[in-house]
This record gives sequence, C-alpha cells and structure tokens, in this order.
Amino acid sequence: MAWLALSLAFRLLGAAEPPATNQPSVAPAWPRLPWHLADIWWNFDSPTPHFESLDLDVTIDRDISTNVNLYIAPCGLGELGGIRFYGGLQSNCNGWQSRTNPTRVHLGKGGIFSRWGQGRLSVNQARGADDSHFEAAGYEGDFVSVRRPLAWTKGRYTWSLRACDTESVDGKDYTWVSCFVTVWETGLTRYIGSLRFEGKDLTFWDRHAAFVEIYATAQIPRSPIPEVNVTFGYPRINGRTPKLKSARVIHPGPGERSGSPDCATVTASGSDVVVHVGPVFEREAKDRRYNLSLQLPGVP
Repeated sequence: MAWLALSLAFRLLGAAEPPATNQPSVAPAWPRLPWHLADIWWNFDSPTPHFESLDLDVTIDRDISTNVNLYIAPCGLGELGGIRFYGGLQSNCNGWQSRTNPTRVHLGKGGIFSRWGQGRLSVNQARGADDSHFEAAGYEGDFVSVRRPLAWTKGRYTWSLRACDTESVDGKDYTWVSCFVTVWETGLTRYIGSLRFEGKDLTFWDRHAAFVEIYATAQIPRSPIPEVNVTFGYPRINGRTPKLKSARVIHPGPGERSGSPDCATVTASGSDVVVHVGPVFEREAKDRRYNLSLQLPGVP
C-alpha cells in the first residue's frame, strides 16, 4: 500500500536558529516521534523515462522558529531507477562533522536530500559544497544523505533535482543527481548537494509524495507543534506536468508508522495542495484517508 511505502521515508535530523513569531503548543503524552502530520500522494498515468529534472514549489505562510523540529518535504518519497529518495526543508538540520568524523553537528535551518539502497551505503556516494554535511547509516534502512544550511523563512521556494554527470565504476554506470533550492523572493538558487544513483538512463516512477512532519533531535527531543500553512505545488518532471490519475491524503493514526496527533487538515486549491497545521483536535478514523480534487491548468 502507498502509505506503507511512504512510511519508509522517515527522517534525518536538525538544530537551532532565530525566535518564532508564532507560539506553538507543546505535546503531552502522544505517539513516539517522528509524526507525519499529513502525507500527500499524486498518482500519475505512467512513469517518466529519461529523467532530467524534478521541480516542486512550496510556500510557507509564516516564519518557523528553530525551537521546533519541522520537516517540510515537497519530496516525501520519489523513485529513480528503482532507488527511493526524499528531501526538503528542515528547521533543524544536522549531519556528520566531516566525511570521516561521524560526530553529529547541528546546522540550523537547511535543505536535505537523501536516498536508500541495498547494503551499507557510503558518503563517497555523496558530494556537496564546502559547508555541506553528509551521513551514511542503517538506522532508517540503508541510506546516504547530504544536507546544507539554508536560512529559510516564510515565502516561496522551489526544491529541485537535476540529473547531471555520469560515471562508470567497476564497469557499472552511475548518474549523479543534484539537489537545489531556489528562493523566489531573491531569485537565488542554492546548491544543497548531490547523490549517486545506479544507472545511466533513469526512469521516474508513476507517483509522487510530499509530507509535513514533526521529528526529534538531541537538542529538541520533544518538539512543539507550530501553526503554519504549507502549500505544495503540482510536481513537474522534465519540465512538464505529468497527467494525473488521482490525488490522496493520509493522516497516519495511532498504531501506524509515524502516527501523529491530529493537528493537520489538507485542502485542494486549484492544482495546489494546502496543509493546515494548528491545534490538536479529534479526527474520526474514517477521515484519515481521503481523495483530493485537483484542477490542473488547461485540464477541463
């Protein structure tokens, strides 16, 4: 089932920065973190061969303090050539101090890009800028990740992937896929880092997921829940909008992986999906999964 697939896309981690304008409420005895407040799934007509790019717009309607651990993932789960990946913006990123020193350091707000694989992955499968940080471990399944500081605030951003150079290692072909975040207010694009994927001609699968999450860090083991509205735009693959079959929302509940207190609702706004995060309420079990009616531009 789709929600089981998304539950594989857990978290990585984070740290600290400026004070909040909104006053979140602290959780009492609720499920173990991380919490998926909302999972959004877009299902397309078909996979996209010859992958070149993925672009996802995300709008955050207010500043978020680093006294909360908020993960806004326009890419909650994707798949390239059979390899699953995810990424987005975190209010508290962290990573290894260096490629050879796994001491965890906290970076503040940042962008993140991670992939899974079979068998232990290495930071040699990641590259980045001078202030990019890395991690490769097995506590969330075998993964390798790159993350870089980015002092994001309220506003609009585009989280992007690009298939870049290829290389051959021991007779096998690989593609380096690079992650970028563009700040609409300034027009500046920040390189987050790159990960190496198996294969030379990658195919993007026939779906996509996004999520909003509250997670745990050593600095903030029990995060408050902020009030915020997060708007996800429709995914663009190779510069085009894939044909939509259906769109669906899942709010994982008690006993489910990444189960969360009920504090988020999701609505459609044209082709956009808006996640409303606020005070905790009681949701009936039948309302944890529902379809969204999206109106794509140019589609009657």
